[in-house]
Parts: sequence; structure tokens; C-alpha cells
Amino acid sequence: MIVRSLDEIIDTDRDVRPSSGNWESRRLLLKKDGMGFSLHDTIVHAGSEIYIWYKNHLEAVYCIEGEGEIEDINDGETYPIKPGVMYALNGHEHHYLRAHSEMRLVCVFHPALVGAELHGDDGSYPLPEQEP
Repeated sequence: MIVRSLDEIIDTDRDVRPSSGNWESRRLLLKKDGMGFSLHDTIVHAGSEIYIWYKNHLEAVYCIEGEGEIEDINDGETYPIKPGVMYALNGHEHHYLRAHSEMRLVCVFHPALVGAELHGDDGSYPLPEQEP
């Protein structure tokens, strides 16, 4: 059994923050935990616009605080995000995530992330075997 608190994660190597300062990903479960997926408590800061394309991963996101939107670049559709809304990127969609206020999201990735991944220039995370 794995029992872990958010307080144990903050300010450790599982608390990942890009140099842009747009988001924080507190990684509760990682590949080494052996669950087959990773689980993240993510903060997206107000005013952020992030281009994302998870070509190597599937992601499900559940909003628990704040408001924003996700824009599917492929079809131009924009969907409001607020507490109680879930979206799943089951087609490797190119998208923009925009935070109108600070958003707190619960994110699940398959395959699991290994730890300190940041978005590459193309908006993706590398596969674990591509990690440096």
C-alpha cells in the first residue's frame, strides 16, 4: 500500500515547476510506484496559456478549483473548465490550456511519468525510455 500526503511532496523532487512559472505539478504517484499510471495535483497559475500535445501519453484531468478553458487546436472547439469538470485527452489532441483564475487540477497520465518531466518544445513529455 502507498500512502502519501501532499505536504510530503511540496518542495521535493516530486514538486515539478517549469522555468516559465505557469504551473506546478506535485507528483503523488510515478512510474517507480508500479501502478501503471501517474497521479498529479497540479496548479495552473492565473493568466497562463500553455500549449500542450501529449503525443506519448493519455491524460485525464479533473478540475477541483478555479476556472479556465481548453481549446482543441484540431477542431477549434473551446470548452470551459471549472470545478466538477473532467476532460480526457484520448486522441493525443494538440491543445491550449488557459487559466482565467488559479486552477487546481487532478491529473492522471498513462504511461506513468518517471519524475521531473517538463514539456518539450513540441508540448509533449518524453516517453520514459527517452528520459536523459
